[in-house]
Amino acid sequence: MNDRMIIRGGRPLIGSIVTQGAKNAALPVMASALLLRGGRLTLKRVPDLQDIHTMADLLRHLGADITFAGGNMTIDVPDELKWDTPADLVRRMRASSLVLGPLVARCGRAVLPLPGGCAIGSRPIDFHLKGLVRMGAEIDLEQGSVHARTGGLSATRICLDFPSVGATENMLMTAALTPGESVIENAAREPEISNLSQSLRLMGATVEGDGTSTIRVVGTSRLQSATVEIIPDRIEASTYLLAGVMTRGEITVTDIVPEYLQALVCKLEEAGVPVETSGNSVSVSCKGLKWNGVTLKTLPYPGFPTDLQPQIMAALCMAEGTSVIHESVFDSRYVHVAEFKRMGGKIDIQGNTVVVTGVHKLMGTEVRASDLRAGAALILMGLAAGGETVVCGLKHVWRGYESLMEKMKSIGADIELLADDKSAV
Repeated sequence: MNDRMIIRGGRPLIGSIVTQGAKNAALPVMASALLLRGGRLTLKRVPDLQDIHTMADLLRHLGADITFAGGNMTIDVPDELKWDTPADLVRRMRASSLVLGPLVARCGRAVLPLPGGCAIGSRPIDFHLKGLVRMGAEIDLEQGSVHARTGGLSATRICLDFPSVGATENMLMTAALTPGESVIENAAREPEISNLSQSLRLMGATVEGDGTSTIRVVGTSRLQSATVEIIPDRIEASTYLLAGVMTRGEITVTDIVPEYLQALVCKLEEAGVPVETSGNSVSVSCKGLKWNGVTLKTLPYPGFPTDLQPQIMAALCMAEGTSVIHESVFDSRYVHVAEFKRMGGKIDIQGNTVVVTGVHKLMGTEVRASDLRAGAALILMGLAAGGETVVCGLKHVWRGYESLMEKMKSIGADIELLADDKSAV
């Protein structure tokens, strides 16, 4: 697979981009198919990404039959499932943990090697495990794997120590197949949670309160086939808007829910960037614009998303004055700072806080992506920088951005992959 991109920067990007389906919404909805017994889950607007294929391979291993073409996916689930998951698939991405709750609810047991993913901190699955224990599962950690079993789950009240998206999703799915009313307190409020909740409602569970910190689920012993549409990807849309800002261009993202981007829009407006919202589109117009530094803190939704922290930091490297960013969601999410500095960024790390002093010009060089969103941010910096930038480590980027090369070129980017194989994009 191609792993290097050359970018000839300094060109304003101008045009419109259609937002892909949200990876972080599609993955839990895919996992929820395991709750069916002899049923089918049909998904629309599924992005064609490596993480999606990894989850599909994992579900196939467990016994599901999957077809995927043109953004449409069907998942047929048999009466009997396997309950052990292969380490080589699970360790490719953190979202593999999303099959844990459905397998325990459906099969009464599960074995899950501790999952992998981007190197952005510890991100333990303790919150997931505590919730399952509250519902009646027994959990053991043996040789790097979670072994879960139960003689029967019970509806209960679960209070999460932190509004973890993954833990909320696992608890939602487990509760949907557990008769009685379960209550999830301090639940995550992200739009992706509501997409999963809608999927479970269509499958026959009663879910109320998604989008708030208290979610009530009335489960059932058997769920039904359903068709679900995946919501638009707010992080992808935000990344392209920031590309417009950094290159002093004019970008419109369409097929988006503007409310999902409110945290970014507020910070852009605070920085002096004009943002226009119309129906299902959001636009920035930045020709000849200078923008000011801002202070922000990453927080669970509706706060500023941690998955947008590297990209906004890239933009603030070119702001007037000083910016302060505090990362409160993940530890170790400043690995990309060293690469930003190689391109001329002036950044000082102070614990979980960075101070960014804006510069007038970034310079191209060879840099390496440490994770998915850092990779996207380095591409943004390359697009804005003078000279040529080579971004390595693109395997991370392909996990989250569908047709990135095609979309970037359509708005005027001068980019190419440094190999013959372009199948990854």
